[in-house]
Amino acid sequence: METYADWLRARDDDELRALLTARPELLAPVPADLTALAARAATPAAVSRALDRLDRFTLAVLESLLILPAPDADALAAGLGATAAQVGEALGTLRRYGLAWGEGTLATAPGVRQALPHPAGLGPPVREVFAGYPAERLTDLITDLEGEAPRGFPDAARLLRRLAELLTEPAALIEDAGPEAAAALDQLAWGPPVGRVADARRPVRVATATTPIERLLARGLLAAEDDRTVTLPREVALHLRGGRLFRDVPAEPPPLPSRAGEPRAEDVVVRAAAGEAAAAVRLVEELLERWGLEPPPVLRSGGLAVRDLRTAATLLDVPEWKAALLAETAYAAGLLTRSGDLDGEWLPTPAYDLWLMRDTAGRWTELARGWLKSDRAAGLAGERDDRDRLINALSEAMVRSTAPAVRREILEVLADAGRGALVDEDALRTRLGWLRPRRGGPTRERLLGWTLREAAALGLTGFGELVPFARDLLAGDDPEPALEKYLPEPVDEILIQADLTAVAPGPLVTGLARELALIADVESTGGATVYRFTPESVRRALDAGRSAADITDLLTRHSATPLPQPLTYLIDDVARRHGHLRVGALASYVRTDSAATLDEILADRRAEPLRLHRLAPTVLASALQRADLLDGLRAMGLAPVAEAPGGGVIVTRPDAQRADPPPTAEIVRLRPDARTDASVVAAAVRALRAGDEASRHGAEHARQAPAGEPPRSPAMATIERLRAAVDRGGRVWIGYLDQQGQASSRIVAPVRVEGGFLTGYDATRAAVHRFALHRITGVSELDDSGA
Repeated sequence: METYADWLRARDDDELRALLTARPELLAPVPADLTALAARAATPAAVSRALDRLDRFTLAVLESLLILPAPDADALAAGLGATAAQVGEALGTLRRYGLAWGEGTLATAPGVRQALPHPAGLGPPVREVFAGYPAERLTDLITDLEGEAPRGFPDAARLLRRLAELLTEPAALIEDAGPEAAAALDQLAWGPPVGRVADARRPVRVATATTPIERLLARGLLAAEDDRTVTLPREVALHLRGGRLFRDVPAEPPPLPSRAGEPRAEDVVVRAAAGEAAAAVRLVEELLERWGLEPPPVLRSGGLAVRDLRTAATLLDVPEWKAALLAETAYAAGLLTRSGDLDGEWLPTPAYDLWLMRDTAGRWTELARGWLKSDRAAGLAGERDDRDRLINALSEAMVRSTAPAVRREILEVLADAGRGALVDEDALRTRLGWLRPRRGGPTRERLLGWTLREAAALGLTGFGELVPFARDLLAGDDPEPALEKYLPEPVDEILIQADLTAVAPGPLVTGLARELALIADVESTGGATVYRFTPESVRRALDAGRSAADITDLLTRHSATPLPQPLTYLIDDVARRHGHLRVGALASYVRTDSAATLDEILADRRAEPLRLHRLAPTVLASALQRADLLDGLRAMGLAPVAEAPGGGVIVTRPDAQRADPPPTAEIVRLRPDARTDASVVAAAVRALRAGDEASRHGAEHARQAPAGEPPRSPAMATIERLRAAVDRGGRVWIGYLDQQGQASSRIVAPVRVEGGFLTGYDATRAAVHRFALHRITGVSELDDSGA
């Protein structure tokens, strides 16, 4: 094979599909041909992303390919202390990722050497690291090492060859440099092979060298890269390592020892996780219900204010980190967004109302998918960034691009641990370090702890063990059937007691839960929820437009026993007094049919801050705003209602508000998985082959559309024919309108019809394309020959 592109071109379709599946970023957009694919696969960003997916052993094999001259599987196995089978498996992975290529002797792909400048922590060989030295300095260096000047007038290439020969066995030179210089070499031996010193470029001879670094430079044991950087030559480092490339690179992942404690029964684990899942759904609903009525403002810098996060945590009776997690999860699931660009508020979206119509398992699935794919780290809320600025929940400062990949990797390790395994966090950290060595660092360390905590809070794990429905979620399957078996059925019946409390023995149906939250206050939660009826809670329902008869009828229909007499008395008493006083705006006024009532108010000392004065026997005026006057009268034990200018009662409980996500916002749970759809990959391979064919023949298109007018068909028939073509794997002739309304003919092999788009391989353009369904004028079927 002459080039990397030629090697790719010689791969069969299965191998190309494996490459594109392993590296889906190469498909965005689909390259024009295999030459373009080779160029894209060799870009620094693409190579770096591929390297990030390699485990420690496979990465070590790739680094060995960069170091060893013309290595084969046996040489690699000997250098790594592994078996030929283990090395063969790693080489297969590298070929599948397109990072190693060739037949027989493998070479690394273009761009790999630049992405790994110091493979195995080794510096460049002598010929490379000293290539920047002038011939005069190389001559002085060799003269000091051999005791005599090179004969004749050798060029730089010959001098570099001779220097490499002299440094092949550097033991005597290291001993001659002294123990302090040897200690400095030991610090660089296992990498990184570069160090910072002062005035490294200054020529120095063995006779005049005084410091340990000068003695090393004078003997060629270190090379000066620039004025302040020195590099340890590869040959010297390998001598110091005893010929080994790596200290210890296990070919198999480290074990996952269990932490202390007896494993719990599977049923206990799953039920605990299901309980947390149901609680997370309930808390998200409670939070968004409140924010739909009393939305918190969006900070000018974006995000949620600390006081609003604390208020939410108090409302839900959870720690602040969990309140931030719930808000971020709702945001990722598309249930929460900000309204407007300036002076916006955090509001539920219309999707929230659809979410409420689903059962608990369906709601949890949407939340869990949003969390799993989210690139936001909820654990950052309340911390400070590099500039010592506070990081607010729901702000852009929460974004960490590695979060979804790290989150999935952690859960996959838990899944591999198997049933009953209690994985120790340190063991989990060690396993992750082997699986993805290039993704390490402080961010992953913190994401590890946050992921374990959040997975438990959302119900993906129970007692530290990944549960079956979370495994289904991770695999891309539907987790609802496995979760539904462990969730209690929503109930529409409550037990109302004589002490003005009501007990909900399980999760309530949505309608009853919302009405009961309006009429009563939650007193305690757990396996059962306890609500308490108070004059204030009943008045809240009356303020929202409910009548006493409405409240009584609702409670009678859903009560397991007849309504206790104290509750009916409470409802009737509050309703009888409710609306007896009317408050309007002059700034504001108080009106009643009883002049004696106003006399009592004016005589009450508590009314002094209200600044009331009499306009008429049955009317008082105030300088306060209507809302303040209402609050003041209620503080006196009265039950006024707000009055409209026409005399009607104003419902003072605000209606729930909603906000549409901005057009540029992506709902995280709807983002495609990192694993590319197999049908799209297959279509991309066809496009690459056709693009190659077209480029070889110099054709503008891989195929011309049939002659004649573009086909036309009814809209429903068009969609049915396209779906039928997807099922049978056939091709169709479509008419398509561009953005200027011009009709054209296309030959398309449909791959997928969803979301208002047709995705398929466009033979007339030799590319995978998305067609808007509303722009397709008609469909006509084609036989296998395309006629």
